[in-house]
Amino acid sequence: MVKKIIAIFILAAIIIAAFLYRKVMGSNTRFEEKSYFLYIKTGSSFTDVLQTLENDEVLKDPALFSVVAKRWKLPQNIKAGKYQIDKGSSIVGIVKKLKSGNQVPVNLVINKLRTIEDLARLASKNLETDSIQIINWLSNTDSLLTLGFDSTTILSMIIPNTYSFFWNTSASRLMKRLQTEQEKFWNEERLQKSRNLSLTPLQVYTLASIVNEETNKYDEMPLMASVYINRLRQGMPLGADPTIKYATKNFAAKRVTFKMIDESASSPYNTYRNKGLPPGPICTPSVKTIDAVLNAASTNYLYFCAKADFSGYHSFAATHQEHMANARAYHKALNQLNIK
Repeated sequence: MVKKIIAIFILAAIIIAAFLYRKVMGSNTRFEEKSYFLYIKTGSSFTDVLQTLENDEVLKDPALFSVVAKRWKLPQNIKAGKYQIDKGSSIVGIVKKLKSGNQVPVNLVINKLRTIEDLARLASKNLETDSIQIINWLSNTDSLLTLGFDSTTILSMIIPNTYSFFWNTSASRLMKRLQTEQEKFWNEERLQKSRNLSLTPLQVYTLASIVNEETNKYDEMPLMASVYINRLRQGMPLGADPTIKYATKNFAAKRVTFKMIDESASSPYNTYRNKGLPPGPICTPSVKTIDAVLNAASTNYLYFCAKADFSGYHSFAATHQEHMANARAYHKALNQLNIK
């Protein structure tokens, strides 16, 4: 009789163990989507994580998850980050992922930015750090000095590209990573091309930012760069309309007016009133634009204006007389279409 009772208890224990094994090792997700992304903020407790999982109805058995998590000492090892929980994941699998900090990276796609506020907004949409933290960091002189830049040149540290970060990357780590990428970008080949133009990397980047705002036609960028380089060498003002838009922060302006030029007369970014390049870039130019400047054409061009066929391309000229002829043709085309 005793043997039968023991056998029954053993069988019951086996059945319970098998049941629990299936519960902790089998699928324990409730969502129908392919994956669920759990965001654990810096400083979060296990209670916070459990509450999020319950609120979002991620788990079939939150209570069992809590028990297993405590056995695996997850509450003492909560790590901030973005975690991907796939449909059909087991409790053990989820606990192991969270405890190990095996988070999924996020892509930060940097294209054209005009201000540090643009960078702050972009980063805060993809990373845990908020825009205020980034702006405060970039507005701190000591922070910028650790990177070797100041408030007027910091944008030149940013090379547009797609970067992978962990979601909980801080403002400091974000900027130091971008600095590392910038140093890689300026390899010996690019540095030599910069020296051949008698320009520093900052000057190349600043000039590229102007060219980037002037045209989206990559095949004519080397010609446009040659115009500005020739003007720099002859001591002529660059007369670049995009710098006036930047000085007045009127980026939506279709045309630069004399009023805008006068209003920004005291700005170092007014390249109609000041000779030479502005003190820093007016946007983050694409890599192709930077390379177009580094490979600027050798010309005697000093002027350009939009072509009368509205193709988006420009007519280039070596003399003011040629330039005025091109300009008259363009304005005639505008008048014929009644474009003011």
